[in-house]
Amino acid sequence: MRKLLPLALTGLLAVSACQFVGDDDPDGEARRLNTMKSFPLNAYVPDATTRDGKAVGTAQWILAKKCMVRLGFSGFKTLDIRTVESTYPVRQGTVSSSGSMVGDASPYGVDDPDLAAEHGYHNARRNESDSQPMEWPADQYAALTGTFESGDSHRAHGNPIPKKGCMGEALKKIYGTEPKPTKIGGVQLSGYYSLPLQYWYMAHKEARKDPAWKKADRAWSKCMKDEGFRYTDPDQASTDSDWYRGDKPSGKEKKTAAADARCKLDTQYIQAVHAVESRAQKKAITENKKALEDRRADDRRATANARKIVDAAS
Repeated sequence: MRKLLPLALTGLLAVSACQFVGDDDPDGEARRLNTMKSFPLNAYVPDATTRDGKAVGTAQWILAKKCMVRLGFSGFKTLDIRTVESTYPVRQGTVSSSGSMVGDASPYGVDDPDLAAEHGYHNARRNESDSQPMEWPADQYAALTGTFESGDSHRAHGNPIPKKGCMGEALKKIYGTEPKPTKIGGVQLSGYYSLPLQYWYMAHKEARKDPAWKKADRAWSKCMKDEGFRYTDPDQASTDSDWYRGDKPSGKEKKTAAADARCKLDTQYIQAVHAVESRAQKKAITENKKALEDRRADDRRATANARKIVDAAS
């Protein structure tokens, strides 16, 4: 997924807090830069962990609760919003018992040799976001999200399930009409935050062509070769098909990931590519300033709507 976007989509609205460090700590600086919030375009992506972001999340669940009751799920009448407002719905039985899967939410992948030596490329994160998955029975999940598997009914207790489910209907009431979907990297991207993500992808694609980025890849690759691993860039290492064969990392994966992280730090890979990508993002912001500011104004209106919904429910 990192080859499509410079971050995992599942982490867009809930980014980890990090401490800014001085220039005398290059490893700490690398880890600070290896976060979504260190990029210029992040200013246009709402953060669900802020006061405003939490208001939108609470309002969405308040409206979704009413929708679920309307669809005939009477148990939702007594649902305590506080138990679900920091969660996102997943279909029952789809969350791995190990909680481990290949990939993480960092723009440039593993950067801590100790963590990588323990977890490999399987969710080797320093911090977990506030948002956590919460399982729902298949019928409730379909009604909440409007996501169906083969054989699922598009009706609940005889009532038609809204497009994108009760959660989607709620978000539409808060934000208004959703922007038209756009395709990036062959994948359709939709949602209220698709515009900054589109520019993020374009900037990332442009940055990868920069000679400075290619030089950083070569330095990292040489370091890895000296460690006994042959990969042209970190993406190739983290997406090696060998890592997808089980829920737990193999010994080989752990050694590769640890070397990957060490080489990023030793060659100051993250600092180098982050500088290139940040320049590309600043250029994208300059060229698309009005569209981005309009999107930000929409976010402010949505926050105001959300607060009214929360106040009315209090």
